[in-house]
Amino acid sequence: MPRFRGGASRLAGPLGAMRRAPRKAFAGRHGAGNPSAGPAADGMRAPRTDVSPSPVEILYEDGEIVVVNKPAGRYVHASPGHEDGAIADELARKYPEMAAVGSAERPGVVHRLDAGTSGVMVFARTQRAYLALRRAFEAHTAVRKTYLAIVHGAPTPREGRLVTTIGRKSWDARRMAIAASGGKRAVTSWRTLARRGGLSLVEFKIETGRTHQIRVTAAHLGAPVAGDALYGDAKADCRMARRPQRPLLHAAVLEFPHPADGRKMVFGAPPPGDFL
Repeated sequence: MPRFRGGASRLAGPLGAMRRAPRKAFAGRHGAGNPSAGPAADGMRAPRTDVSPSPVEILYEDGEIVVVNKPAGRYVHASPGHEDGAIADELARKYPEMAAVGSAERPGVVHRLDAGTSGVMVFARTQRAYLALRRAFEAHTAVRKTYLAIVHGAPTPREGRLVTTIGRKSWDARRMAIAASGGKRAVTSWRTLARRGGLSLVEFKIETGRTHQIRVTAAHLGAPVAGDALYGDAKADCRMARRPQRPLLHAAVLEFPHPADGRKMVFGAPPPGDFL
């Protein structure tokens, strides 16, 4: 299991359903609410509009990069319908030089996480860093990404590695699918860390970065991510002690070469409160 700042490895979870009563759910912390709303592509249920965005924790910064712990419920960059509250825009205000890095719509953005996913991300503060990091992420060699997920049931088999293709479903542009026509190569490894009460804690490592890669793979393995309104199991979500309002997926560890000198950088963040 990944280890985080502070030394202790954390067994996350509704593993609250597994071990103890959960603390505040995502709805109370980050503003996801209406469970009757239709699923969005990010897997979240309809967000409330009467709450302020959760603050972004800065894990590391230097003249080239800034590493953050992204809260669940916030979009990485602005997009139609989500023009306000993007993390990239917040960082560009804090680091004005970022406004000229990458594209105007996505300042400093090297990679992304779905709005419902929490965890570690790196942003570029200079164009040199942006280009170097983009090359590293696209090469899929020196970048390593480890995620934790709470899933319904358990993957079959309990651990393994899947090499496949992932592409968009022809009948629904929001949804991705395994082995879809015209899909791109996707490589995912997983291992089950703990299981109790119909839920499992699973570690996923991805060698590629396809849209919804872990969520699609988990569903393909018969263990959809809890709280995933797009690929998940709504009935199983309702049976949980506290129904999750976003996919319980967390980017726990990110490793990449520093864009200035190539030294290995490794950052981790423990899962947020709705995992507990």
